[in-house]
Amino acid sequence: MSEETVADLDVNSAILSIEKGADGFAAGLRARFSALSDLPGELANLRSSLVGASTSPVLLSLAIVLVVVLTAGTFLVLALQVNKWTATSAGWRRFGLSAAAMGVALTVGLVAARMLAPPALPLRTLRLWVVATVVVFVVLYLTRLILTASRRPEVRGRSFHVLALSRDLSIAIGWAIVGVALVTTLQIWDAGPGLRDLTRTVLMAIPAYLLLAGMVWRHKRTMAAAVAGPHPRSRWRGRLSRCWPAILIGFLVITFVSSQTALTLGAPLPGSAVIVTVLMLLLTPHLDAMLGSWAQRKLEAPDISIPAAAGRQTLRFAILIGAFSMLGVLWATPLALGLGFELRSVARDALGMALIALVAAYLWNVVGTVTERAVLVAGPTLGGGEPGVPRSRLGTIVPLISAVGKSSILALALLSILVSQGVNVWPLITGLSVFGLALGFGSQTLVKDVVSGLFFLIDDAFRFGEYIETSGAKGTVEKISIRSVSLRNSRGAIATVPYGQIGKIQNFSRDWAIEKLSFRVAFDTDVELVRRLFKKIGQDIAADPELAPDLIETFKSKGIGDVEDGTLIIKASFTAKPGKQSMIRRAALVAVQTAFRENGIKAVPKPMTTNAGPADSG
Repeated sequence: MSEETVADLDVNSAILSIEKGADGFAAGLRARFSALSDLPGELANLRSSLVGASTSPVLLSLAIVLVVVLTAGTFLVLALQVNKWTATSAGWRRFGLSAAAMGVALTVGLVAARMLAPPALPLRTLRLWVVATVVVFVVLYLTRLILTASRRPEVRGRSFHVLALSRDLSIAIGWAIVGVALVTTLQIWDAGPGLRDLTRTVLMAIPAYLLLAGMVWRHKRTMAAAVAGPHPRSRWRGRLSRCWPAILIGFLVITFVSSQTALTLGAPLPGSAVIVTVLMLLLTPHLDAMLGSWAQRKLEAPDISIPAAAGRQTLRFAILIGAFSMLGVLWATPLALGLGFELRSVARDALGMALIALVAAYLWNVVGTVTERAVLVAGPTLGGGEPGVPRSRLGTIVPLISAVGKSSILALALLSILVSQGVNVWPLITGLSVFGLALGFGSQTLVKDVVSGLFFLIDDAFRFGEYIETSGAKGTVEKISIRSVSLRNSRGAIATVPYGQIGKIQNFSRDWAIEKLSFRVAFDTDVELVRRLFKKIGQDIAADPELAPDLIETFKSKGIGDVEDGTLIIKASFTAKPGKQSMIRRAALVAVQTAFRENGIKAVPKPMTTNAGPADSG
């Protein structure tokens, strides 16, 4: 067959699949409405089933309420005691005692269910509600723990907002779990599809999704702050934090539509999987913030070794991999079974990729931890120093080495993942080698830039934050890459200069700066008086607590420097730290003006010269 015939067949097949799906959806929708019309009959059948088990809806509801109250009451009483015992204790002790209290509550509930269940009543109904009650408390406890622990020390004022978020999220999740337990109870008692559909959609799904969407909208700023993380933050993370509430609401809408579509098509999604997925999406940013704050504190602690600090940083990545793995188990496993994949091979391949990713993440964090420690020792923190403050040589070179190391780790991890999946990477490596040779022979300018930059860094010609002047631009060093340096001038414009075009470099921020001043005074001025005045001005500047730390050699007179047109030019100078001479210069000029005025010393303006043309004739 020709290619056009094959394309037509594919299009027709796609159209038939769409039509078949639409017909199935329409049939399922009619079946749902038809089942809802049979609600009276289904209620009668449910009542008959309860009567056959020697009970009634009232007695069954009373037994469920009793076991729920006993289970919840036991846990609440024990939780109050735990709070008293651990008021001044560490968090791990409170967590362990709370877990023990939940275990005791579960045991009490199961024993109560055994004692309250009539002989003909299925015991699993009461056991279901005992387990559901404990699960509700476990979810509420973990939710509150993660949300409150994710608060950063610098934003403790938002504690009220975090607690309100925890309360609203707990109400929504608790409602959803109770709804799942109610639907499961109806399934145990063989309730009709219309009654189960009404309970699942009207009593559970719609209220739960509305509560979750309202919670996201009310606390959008708190959730955005959790996703954004501490300062300094990258641009993409800031944008993601601003869009995060809208993403969550969109996800909730898609999940609701998907669950209702699957229910209409006769393949309802498991309620527990939906709840776990929603919880993971809502709580993962807060869990990441909590782990990030904990890892950062350990990173800055001098008694924590570099491997241990990197391991704490890698834990955040491990949690992310665990979250994706759980999502895969919940959603991808049924899809893989439906498509005929062997779960064992899929799990083995996924585990191999996860291990490679974890090793790469650990090595990445080792490099990052070494960089952070080195820059902390050398001077301002990476990206967090004061603007205009030059970094040390180590603080300039280490970030470049870190970038090269992280890029190498990422490339090796990607190649290892491809090799683990049976992909032949040698053609790719060979192609990259040929490309590198082509660059080496054909791009002489690029090679010149890279080599020149290497020698500039070896010679320590400039550092981050220093003010330099090259043959084509001048400004403060703001960015250093393997090919160029970026300079921002005093007006805010930034110039990117390739290393091969820099030429001569003048560094105005190294060691010290000498500022020279000239003053034109009348020829009969008392030079000795001027010298004493300048000495007094120098002493005053040296005694100023704001100017003294930046002063290396005080302001003093250099005597008569020149005589022009009957005018004395008196020189003065001082030495200051580089970049700090402007304030001292302004203070010296103001003091000189005041001293000249008080002592009758007249400054002489510089004569203006004009080029006179020939006189007009005629």
